[in-house]
Amino acid sequence: MSATSFGGELLSPTLCALPAERLAPRLLGCVLKRDEVALRITETEGYFWPGDSACHARAGRTARNAPMWQRGGHAYIYLCYGLHHLLNVSCDREGIAAAVLIRAAEPLAGHDTIAARRGRPLAPSVLAGPGKVGQALALETALSGHDLLRPGGLELMDGPRPAEILATPRIGIGYADPLDIARPLRFVVAGTKWVSKPKALARSGRRSWPAAGGGRNRDDTPSAIVGRRG
Repeated sequence: MSATSFGGELLSPTLCALPAERLAPRLLGCVLKRDEVALRITETEGYFWPGDSACHARAGRTARNAPMWQRGGHAYIYLCYGLHHLLNVSCDREGIAAAVLIRAAEPLAGHDTIAARRGRPLAPSVLAGPGKVGQALALETALSGHDLLRPGGLELMDGPRPAEILATPRIGIGYADPLDIARPLRFVVAGTKWVSKPKALARSGRRSWPAAGGGRNRDDTPSAIVGRRG
């Protein structure tokens, strides 16, 4: 796995084989790169099936959501409201439907390109939301199923671990079972300005824990925070 100009390496299949509720916080601080644009991930949400009524896989496998069943580390990109391309990272073992939604990011490179694609000067609000991240990376559904762990195209690389992580309920899943709505599967880098729905974050009854210090294949997520309901 080759090192990049940002000092990190492509994530390993071993790490991306973690279940969604553990990979989602681990992806915070990691880097998405496509051409000249590089973004540091600051906010994620985990989804899995069975056991999560908010997951796209709840109605079964389709041509659109098939990448969720791939080996961890593939892109699952879908069009939301006919406008926004949302990026998810498949996870867990092949044959299990699970993915991590990338909700927000911070720019590291390609600032002018990002501003041009978003049509406005760079500010935290420009990358605060999964559709905005997709636009900054010029994503399209043709990339769905792409292997993010191989060099070239859209890449997922390791990056510095955040000092602290916040966990809150996910956003925009009012259709799900109340127990799943309440589950804290949204993860945010504590203190970052590059976050979606900051007002919701402030009133969400969030939980936090130290996260720095782990290696690239280490998982420090407390099971008490992210445990699945059986």
